[in-house]
Amino acid sequence: MERALLITVDLKRDSSFNPEMAKEELKQLSITANLEIVEEVVCHRDKIDSGFFIGSGKVEEITNLLKEEGINVVIFNNDLSSTQQRNLEDAWQVKTIDRTQLILDIFAKHAQSQEGKLQVELAQLEYLLPRLTGKGIMLSRLGGGVGTRGPGEQKLEADRRRIREHIVRVKDQLKDVRTHRQNLRKKRTNEAIPVIALVGYTNAGKSTLLNALTNAGQIVRESLFTTLDPLSRVHKLKNNQKVIFSDTVGFLERLPHGLIEAFKATLEEVKQAHLLIHCLDISHPQYEERAKAVNIVLNELGVEDKPMITALNKIDKLTDRTWLERLKRDFKNSVAISAKLSQGLPDLEDLIIDALRGEFKSLRLSLPLDKIKLVDLIYQQGKVKEIKYTQESIEIDADLPINLGEVLKEYEKE
Repeated sequence: MERALLITVDLKRDSSFNPEMAKEELKQLSITANLEIVEEVVCHRDKIDSGFFIGSGKVEEITNLLKEEGINVVIFNNDLSSTQQRNLEDAWQVKTIDRTQLILDIFAKHAQSQEGKLQVELAQLEYLLPRLTGKGIMLSRLGGGVGTRGPGEQKLEADRRRIREHIVRVKDQLKDVRTHRQNLRKKRTNEAIPVIALVGYTNAGKSTLLNALTNAGQIVRESLFTTLDPLSRVHKLKNNQKVIFSDTVGFLERLPHGLIEAFKATLEEVKQAHLLIHCLDISHPQYEERAKAVNIVLNELGVEDKPMITALNKIDKLTDRTWLERLKRDFKNSVAISAKLSQGLPDLEDLIIDALRGEFKSLRLSLPLDKIKLVDLIYQQGKVKEIKYTQESIEIDADLPINLGEVLKEYEKE
């Protein structure tokens, strides 16, 4: 296990930055990356030092700390330029990586599917391309460990042309994946099943909620970014409506833009969803900041106006629940739940049914007798109010999802 020093730089010009929250998050990221945290340092600066990010005086101070404690990796809670990274490694003679590189390493560790691995590889290659100068020598000296997972030494030592060629190949492969996903979505549209995307900050309990609602068997751990590969499960609500719940990759404050770009195919699930469920861990001391971070990512995806329910999760961890009613007022269209203990799920389902009610319309249909299979579909996804069989047709009066109504439009009676 590598011994790590964590450095959070608080730039005083950024009033929105919370150094304590950032420090705690960097610690959790480092634990997820299987690092032994030896020391944590917070530096307060008015401006960035172009050569070392933190200034030469602080660099010298940290040099002594690294030697005394036998630290062999330094993690910055900020993004470093290639020059700053190279200068710091030359001064300290230990591997130095930034926040984006650490997150990419965690993603590489957790990606299981071909799609997930391709998305991580693309993000890593695009991160490394502008930093290629001097990388070959540096990586040969340092070997493996955190920050070097994924493409591997041989690829990282390649020249810019080969890296660019590889990026093109990965993008082509992801296009194929995206086409496959679009075909799946088209099939869902034809079957007229509403999609509900679970979104939220990493480790907010989305996978636990998916398991509680659908018995999905999704892996659940108390660590960041456990879920990278999206998982969708069909579920029938208590009003007999069939829906698809889709788990998504967890969000993060200051989520690297390259990751959002690389994971666009996965995040399309959010854009195509009929309804979002924002799973929010209200037991976390910075739950408000985390809710804002999720909304920022939703804005970047262009889905801020999509219907959303806020599931105030992990109420089982609260010692005082008297302020839950105030929280419900603060978060519009919300419900208090414990996904772990399956508490509040009936109330959540009621909100889902109400939110999707606008997706239904009353229709009178006249189906040919050879289309009797459509009757099963109507019973599965809608509410049949009246049905009559004649010698020539099947007459049905039913409340149906709007998108199913579009599919059956040709059979609608005037």
